[in-house]
Amino acid sequence: MYFDRTRSLSIHQKSNLFYITFPSFDQTNLVNHCFSTKLGGVSKGIFESLNLGFGRGDDDENVKRNYQILCSAIDVNYENLIFSNQVHGINIKVITKENPNQPIYTSGESEGIDGLITNMTKLPLVTLYADCVPLFFLDPVNKVVGLAHAGWRGTVNKIGLEMIKVFMDTFHSNPEDILVGIGPSIGKCCFEVDEPVAKEFEAAFPNADNIVYPQENYKYIVDLWEANKKVLGDSGITLSNITVTDLCTKCNKDIFFSHRGHNGKRGSLAAIIELKQSP
Repeated sequence: MYFDRTRSLSIHQKSNLFYITFPSFDQTNLVNHCFSTKLGGVSKGIFESLNLGFGRGDDDENVKRNYQILCSAIDVNYENLIFSNQVHGINIKVITKENPNQPIYTSGESEGIDGLITNMTKLPLVTLYADCVPLFFLDPVNKVVGLAHAGWRGTVNKIGLEMIKVFMDTFHSNPEDILVGIGPSIGKCCFEVDEPVAKEFEAAFPNADNIVYPQENYKYIVDLWEANKKVLGDSGITLSNITVTDLCTKCNKDIFFSHRGHNGKRGSLAAIIELKQSP
């Protein structure tokens, strides 16, 4: 019933659980990964049903159970999940063998992390969403994975470029080898902004009239998918290696949590990726 909504992504169903993967990532057989929907969990009320966000008012035991359900479906050990304390910035954290079991989950703001990268196997990375853009990364040659949380601030400040720099500087990746997935998030159909935000995009993306669209009501439409695709292409990623979502979270708020679509009364979606162990 949901499978005909997308031509670029794969929707999977296990019982009443639905989740999304990128075909290009699946074909490598190197990773377990997914982007969640809100379907198939145990949470109630505004968090119904697969809420993956702690600290939003849902019962923590429900959130833990939701992670168990989703992680079991994609063959990930939920006890090994590594989270980031997202602040809409562009700071990247490399997860190494010295810190694999130390979740980056702090209540303070001393370490704002919106991007995670690792070459460790069986170490699932997690970032959270409800309209912002999830960026998935896989270097199949050097076997490195990453996730980046690209809200409008992360997009305009080019967190995708920062991720590619870390891939290159730390793991000697060739950008032409890297696969990228731009996941479900708010589309240009729904992302209307005021002039100050639009001006930041116009400054960051000069002459990119396919990113910022003036409206008659003195508002602007911004295409976050196209903006992130441009950042990645300018970073050296081969455009054919970028899969761009065709699912807007607000338009499809029956299957996704959407901050705008649900007026802030919502749970959180999760992006998860890990490298498999070699056979």
